[in-house]
Amino acid sequence: MTTHVSRRTFLTASALAAGAAVLPRASLAAAPLSGTQGPGVYRYKLGAFELTALYDGTWFLPIDGKFVTNASGAAVNEALAAAFLPPDIMPISITALLVNTGSKLVLIDTGTAGQITDTAGFLNGNLAAAGIRPADIDIVLISHFHPDHINGLRTKDGDKVFPNAQIVVPEPEWTFWMDDGNQSRATGSVFGYFRNAWRIFADIAREVHRFTPGAEIVPGIVSLPAYGHTPGHTAFSVQSGNESMLVMGDTVRNPELFARHPDWQPIFDIDGALAVTTRRRMLDRAAADRMLVGAYHFPFPACGHMIKTATGYELVPSMWRPL
Repeated sequence: MTTHVSRRTFLTASALAAGAAVLPRASLAAAPLSGTQGPGVYRYKLGAFELTALYDGTWFLPIDGKFVTNASGAAVNEALAAAFLPPDIMPISITALLVNTGSKLVLIDTGTAGQITDTAGFLNGNLAAAGIRPADIDIVLISHFHPDHINGLRTKDGDKVFPNAQIVVPEPEWTFWMDDGNQSRATGSVFGYFRNAWRIFADIAREVHRFTPGAEIVPGIVSLPAYGHTPGHTAFSVQSGNESMLVMGDTVRNPELFARHPDWQPIFDIDGALAVTTRRRMLDRAAADRMLVGAYHFPFPACGHMIKTATGYELVPSMWRPL
């Protein structure tokens, strides 16, 4: 005869059995709650390169039914619920990537410097936890000019954060955002992005190095045009020996929404249709070639692999492993 045991019965019986095995004794001194998280630093190898993920924080962005221009608010909330996330809030995790090639320290994007939300702005603290000073950075490589990627170049008071670094940016991104005519025609949040880009770059324009996407930045890091999110948005291929990684920037943003639903167009994408084409092309390549991928807004440590599904793509996060 088969006896059915419910989940509640099983859990209750297990708890009672465990409790019966605990002998009473005097309590130890109570341990205070720490109230703080540990450092957001994760290192991994790519061939001979050492990569360090540096967590800046998470922006919990309230969203409405217009956040995705070609999907209803109900559909977006359904996707959030499927990922065990609350409705009407987009959690935007922010992780910069430091690449140590053996001869250069290259930081890809710079975080928010605490200038967007109180729950982000921890990159420099995590850089210190990783044993690296801002003055040690040789190159700061920018994917595009949205504030959460460039604000970390300066403190809230406007001081330079990386005093010895070359600042390297995509030429089409510079051409778009640093153009007076484009700025004069911008409205709403996009106008704010223009003003912020000028705040960051205007007085250091002669020091900023610009490249055409497709160019090699340093040996082992090649830029890739990934337009749509912004006019000059750029991704990067990092390769050492036989190992490679596709660093996608904001091509996908949150995997819970825009990998599972790659045709969705968030309001952050300046050219939504082009961004979809770019997103599908990169995800197809990553899935077919079984490439390691990184993305600025993937959950920390923001790396893993992509699987193609019947309707989209699924992120398989990398497991923690020792160096």
